[in-house]
Amino acid sequence: MLPTVGAQGLVGGDWRVGSARPVRGIEGYCDKVSVLPGESFGLYVSTIAPGFRVSAFRVGWYGGAQARRVWVSGRVRGVLRDHSELLVATRTVRAGWQGSVTVGTGGWPEGAYLLRLDAEGGHQCYVPLVVRSVSAAGRTLIMHAPATWQAYNAWGGYSLYRGRDTSYAHRSLVVSFDRPYDGNGAETFMVYERAAVVLAERLGIPLAYTTGVDVHRSPSVLRGATTAVALGHDEYWTPEQRRHVTAARDAGTNLVFLGANTCFRRIRLEAGPQGGASRAVVCYKSDYHADPYLVEHPAMATTDFRERPGADPESSLTGVIYDGYPVSAPYRVESPDHWVFAGTGAARGDSFEHLVGVEYDRVDPDFPCPGPMEVLAHSPVSCRGRQTYSDSAYYTVRGGAGVFATGTMRWVEALMAGTGQGGRDHGMDARTRAFVTRTTENVLRGFAEGPAATTRPKPCANVAALYDT
Repeated sequence: MLPTVGAQGLVGGDWRVGSARPVRGIEGYCDKVSVLPGESFGLYVSTIAPGFRVSAFRVGWYGGAQARRVWVSGRVRGVLRDHSELLVATRTVRAGWQGSVTVGTGGWPEGAYLLRLDAEGGHQCYVPLVVRSVSAAGRTLIMHAPATWQAYNAWGGYSLYRGRDTSYAHRSLVVSFDRPYDGNGAETFMVYERAAVVLAERLGIPLAYTTGVDVHRSPSVLRGATTAVALGHDEYWTPEQRRHVTAARDAGTNLVFLGANTCFRRIRLEAGPQGGASRAVVCYKSDYHADPYLVEHPAMATTDFRERPGADPESSLTGVIYDGYPVSAPYRVESPDHWVFAGTGAARGDSFEHLVGVEYDRVDPDFPCPGPMEVLAHSPVSCRGRQTYSDSAYYTVRGGAGVFATGTMRWVEALMAGTGQGGRDHGMDARTRAFVTRTTENVLRGFAEGPAATTRPKPCANVAALYDT
């Protein structure tokens, strides 16, 4: 039985990590990617320090503070754990540690949380957690992307992109949630998600929270949502998650895609060795033929959604299609009179330096799109010597929903460009930040009013003119 630390009420405190941790200084992970309000979770921590404390910070506006501490633990005894184990067949790294403490979430509001681990001696790191909503009816649903966080997580030397020798050939085929995240412990959340949460909370629109893993397991949270929002980098989806989000769209829920490369990889979620639900992300990619699951499920290859077998390009949901990497290019406005650009002052042809990158999407008439489409921004890019475009796009469907896709992975990063409060700004300036902020506000406020096809002007179809179809 793990020791249980109870909630201690709302308190203040700075949420930032102020000390870079050394290797094995302190690191940890939770036994769940999300909990319902009041549920408990297990926290697994390894540290060289004799003791540590845990603070739970809820991300939001909070008058510009951007997070508030809602709970802090007492002192927990520190233990240096065995580093990891490798499951050779799939090159899967698991920490496999014993638990340190059980944490109750009584009184914690729904939302995105950063658990900060503070070791005696000053070393710190984050552990991300979502306190998810039971229902998003009448609210805008923020969908966090832990499967994508985990895909890029190289803790223990392996991710879905590389092995310990840094090669693609020796990458993991399955990655486990039973290990810490590398870097500061929450880098993907911090770069591609946090700023959007802060902005949405500042607007004061009714919000709900979940994860892609939870949408996969149960679509009920989507029922009656005004809007569902995929954040800045949400690449890895199960077919179930995609099916549930598509059904919500067809029932009138607006969709927002604030990044690029969304819903690109088809994955499978599996239980962990200790029985925890959805504790492993399976994605064989180009080695899908080696996946034993295919023997009985031949259309369930864990590769790109657009690839055979079972090809189903993501554009039938997002409206745009992933087109390449890497780029850094200006974002060029095509339809300045569209309602999403209201109040930005942008004119046709206005550009915003470095806003397109590092991955991008475009409209491609050769791929499926479910409704009338308007290209809102049409930005020339050069990717690996190929001249093409990145597109922001808007479409509507018969059920009333509107769908907006930015077409660039830097959109959420731009929300804090130049402020020193985000990650890298890639050369984006205050003018770009103001443009992206106002556009995002317009989309979230407009979609919060209900199905956009009934509350906003219809798309002005311009794909044929731009792409000579």
